[in-house]
Amino acid sequence: MKLRPDTLGMTAMLAMLTALSPLSTDLYLPSLPAIGNALGADPARVQLTLSAYLVGYAAGQIFYGPISDKIGRKPTVMAGLIVYFLASMACAIAESIEVLITLRFVQALGAAGPVVLGRAIVRDLYEGARAGRELSRMGMLMGLVPALAPVLGGILEPLFGWRSNFWVTALGAGVLALCFLLLMPETLRQRRLEPISIRGIFGGFRSLLGHSGYRLYVALNTLTYSGLFSFISASSFVLQGTYGLSPLAFGLSFGLTVIGYISGTILAQRIVTVRGLDGTIRPGVWCMAAGGAFMVLAMVAGGSSSLEVTLPMALYTFGVGLVMPQANASAMMPFPERAGAASSLLGLIQMSCSAASGTLLGILIVRSPLYMPAFIALVGAAALVVFLVVRPVGNTGDQPPAAR
Repeated sequence: MKLRPDTLGMTAMLAMLTALSPLSTDLYLPSLPAIGNALGADPARVQLTLSAYLVGYAAGQIFYGPISDKIGRKPTVMAGLIVYFLASMACAIAESIEVLITLRFVQALGAAGPVVLGRAIVRDLYEGARAGRELSRMGMLMGLVPALAPVLGGILEPLFGWRSNFWVTALGAGVLALCFLLLMPETLRQRRLEPISIRGIFGGFRSLLGHSGYRLYVALNTLTYSGLFSFISASSFVLQGTYGLSPLAFGLSFGLTVIGYISGTILAQRIVTVRGLDGTIRPGVWCMAAGGAFMVLAMVAGGSSSLEVTLPMALYTFGVGLVMPQANASAMMPFPERAGAASSLLGLIQMSCSAASGTLLGILIVRSPLYMPAFIALVGAAALVVFLVVRPVGNTGDQPPAAR
């Protein structure tokens, strides 16, 4: 029996597709120092396993969306899951940091398809605030992965070593691929007739960027995720190196920040159909800006508790839960016939900027742990300015759906 829209099963399937990305980054976070010791790599080179993942993830998104607009969502997702499955197994047997970095790039090429097309499938099935609510529901379920993954990674690493993290991701991808093949229907209602070409793909991207509302929400989404990824990429070194947490304690502390994200998505589900997409984003950007500022102040004060990092970050991720699903929905709403391409370009810009910022932070964090909260505060403040100052130019539709 195939899954149907407006059911928990459909939401869970889409959430699992989008959860591949946080699973790939968060499960092995407690093992980053151990990977460096085992493969003889310094923190900056180990951090490249995260940045290479984002580069591959961004590169893959160039093609998945436009291809799926042409041939359908289901075969395109299956291709990505197969690549991800094979690359995860190869990561588990890598013998050098250079090989692991390369394989993480390939792993991300596979993950890009399921994640970007999960958003496109939502656009296939739902409209307006209902799409934002569905993305928030997916975010709530997906949020369990980054909450549990670092804890599981903190258990796996001392018992079985860092390679076990990649065996677990391979197993998860195999099970997900089988479920998707058997249960998921094709959701693309009208295939694009134009032939697929590099010129056509980038020409389509150019037309998307010509839409002021699309540019606005892509920028907002990118700033939001850049702050989140800065914490993902640097938190293991800060919390384990500066505050002396064990891998398991780090996983539990990381889970606290994920609780903030899940709480934000739960609130978003309740208010988006009343307040609208922009009305849900507004408190989120304030929370992000406040969380970043509080983290800087707490770390400059020089306390000894890791809570001075994790509590402000939980406030930031609470804002992420309010902002990102609604910004995703707002970006794709004007393009029902090109949802795949719109989702691809959004992901490409988001991940390219996050990879660049993560690489820079990996270099700076060796000098001082304060670079992490400083960057998070900077992008949180920038997101607030973009929404409050730029948004009226790009979009004036701030009323709830009933008023439109």
